[in-house]
Amino acid sequence: MRILIVEDDDRIAKPLAEDLRQQHHVVEIAEDGIQGWEYTQAIDYDLILLDIMLPKLDGISLCQQLRQSNYKALILMLTAKDTTSDKILGLDAGADDYLVKPFELAELAARIRALSRRSSEIRPSILKYGKLQLNPVSSEVTYNGKAVILTSKEYLILELLMQHRDRVFSHSEIFDKLWELDKVINVGDHTVRTHITNLRHKLKTAGISRECIETVYGFGYRLRPEK
Repeated sequence: MRILIVEDDDRIAKPLAEDLRQQHHVVEIAEDGIQGWEYTQAIDYDLILLDIMLPKLDGISLCQQLRQSNYKALILMLTAKDTTSDKILGLDAGADDYLVKPFELAELAARIRALSRRSSEIRPSILKYGKLQLNPVSSEVTYNGKAVILTSKEYLILELLMQHRDRVFSHSEIFDKLWELDKVINVGDHTVRTHITNLRHKLKTAGISRECIETVYGFGYRLRPEK
């Protein structure tokens, strides 16, 4: 899942981003409402964690702008005010849920999982390719019932290919979907190839005898059609 955190307090935003990255999410941080709006105009996010009290453009106004422009991402409002009126404002502006500060990271993760289950378009049910299974909610990958341990990027590449079984993804498309904005310029084609190579090796080690990730020369990669 690609997530945008719109939060001006680094003490909240940075630990939150790190925790979400460890859960195999691609995460960017916007420090004010205007920057948050600009990010959303460049990228289609799956989820936006949106603080209400923001400089330049407050969270309620940003949420309203996003919904008025038909932006489809899930929006979870973060508020320091535990009052009914603030919660109503956020939900009426178009937010899908809200969370009161301070909160535990485990609680936020549970809220995200709950939102994911309610949005089959963003987080579908368990993805399957033969005996290979990927659970987008728990971020677990198994082959023939046994866990396959992947790095975050390996997991994200596999998830992308399993979600779009018939599509070929070029290097640039993989960059755009799975790398954060500030890191794309430092990533070359060899980086994607390395991750693909390592992923193929781990799947083979897990017991998949047939090469399931196919190189379409001159175009990119796709999941090889099942026989």
